[in-house]
Amino acid sequence: MGRLFGTDGVRGVANADLTAELTLGLSVAAAHVLAEAGTFEGHRPTAVVGRDPRASGEFLEAAVVAGLASAGVDVLRVGVLPTPAVAYLTGALGADLGVMLSASHNAMPDNGVKFFARGGHKLADELEDRIESVYEEHRTGAPWDRPTGSGVGRVRSYEEGFEKYAAHLFAAVPNRLDGLKVVLDEAHGAAARVSPEVFTRAGAEIVTIGAEPDGLNINDGCGSTHLGLLKAAVIEHGADLGIAHDGDADRCLAVDHTGAEVDGDQILAVLALAMRERSELRSDTVVATVMSNLGFKLAMEREGVSLVQTGVGDRYVLEEMKSHDYALGGEQSGHVIILDHATTGDGTLTGLLLAARVAQTGRTLRDLASVMERLPQVLINVPDVDRSRVSTSAELAAAVAEAERELGATGRVLLRPSGTEPLVRVMVEAADIDQARSVAGRLADAVKSALG
Repeated sequence: MGRLFGTDGVRGVANADLTAELTLGLSVAAAHVLAEAGTFEGHRPTAVVGRDPRASGEFLEAAVVAGLASAGVDVLRVGVLPTPAVAYLTGALGADLGVMLSASHNAMPDNGVKFFARGGHKLADELEDRIESVYEEHRTGAPWDRPTGSGVGRVRSYEEGFEKYAAHLFAAVPNRLDGLKVVLDEAHGAAARVSPEVFTRAGAEIVTIGAEPDGLNINDGCGSTHLGLLKAAVIEHGADLGIAHDGDADRCLAVDHTGAEVDGDQILAVLALAMRERSELRSDTVVATVMSNLGFKLAMEREGVSLVQTGVGDRYVLEEMKSHDYALGGEQSGHVIILDHATTGDGTLTGLLLAARVAQTGRTLRDLASVMERLPQVLINVPDVDRSRVSTSAELAAAVAEAERELGATGRVLLRPSGTEPLVRVMVEAADIDQARSVAGRLADAVKSALG
């Protein structure tokens, strides 16, 4: 069996790849593995379970709850809330486990299950591997050790979760948003209630779009992966800015008052300077991935902020932040982690802090985001090549060295083998788009020649 867990839990088409049986089995396995690890020792275990509004989340939530309760875990059902809300509540309530049902920005037919450890942190890889192993062992016939009588888990709805999370977000806003008009695109997703509530509580005048989830329309032409509606709404309503979330609201992208997109790199740049001004940017350092735009790196150098770069994926950003106690990190996609207030990316929190910076400075988001200039970036996927030889091919190394000499300090080359497909991704940044395209094209030809 291939590894079920990806970089962000287990995902697939609901009721095809991700079935009720699989979800129940993984939940039972997670309970047993955490019990073996000593997480439940000396007390009756508790889990927080939440979901996004997908129709399939209804039956998958039932499967998770049944699995956990059958393994002796008490369950607090928090209903439809963002992924970062489940992570926060897991920590705030002292729960032993958190479970979120969501496929994030994926289309509605998909769903996923993500486990959080005590404190609201992502499970370590070795625990995920052990859960898979235990699940497979019992799927093929080994009986579970099942509690009976008073040993079975009890299940109740925890409706207070909404207010507890909303109060947590509100407390994190450094200044009020009075005088701002903000358009919020909730992607018909998990933040459709809580995000408008907290922005309003903080003083903003809000216009909402994509805030009527019906179980079928999540991410459908709206949200952080489809910014067209938000751009139009910001201009139509004369708003100061627009904020877009994805289905589980762990990411945030923005739009300035002219309708121009503000991506994750620009958001990180704005928040880094704001946090440094408040003496909250520990070690004057921000963490980002190797896919961040070169313009972000140059801007941070100019502003005297150190940049640490990691592999692609918010889990690697978070690992680096936790290892060195950094306060801020994120990805170009809009996953922004503010470690003093969240253990994972939180799109609503990010949007609130971005709006707070606009309100506090009296400057437009367009002006604030201009601290960095996004350099033109060209990405070419080269299929049907031996991706395993990217780092060992002398021919390819020579081609990359030549490209880097041509680009100099104002350009960058990155070759990334796909983790799942026989292809290599060629990314080139340069001050001039034509030069970026030319260099990327030549490197793509070199990849085909060397690895084809």
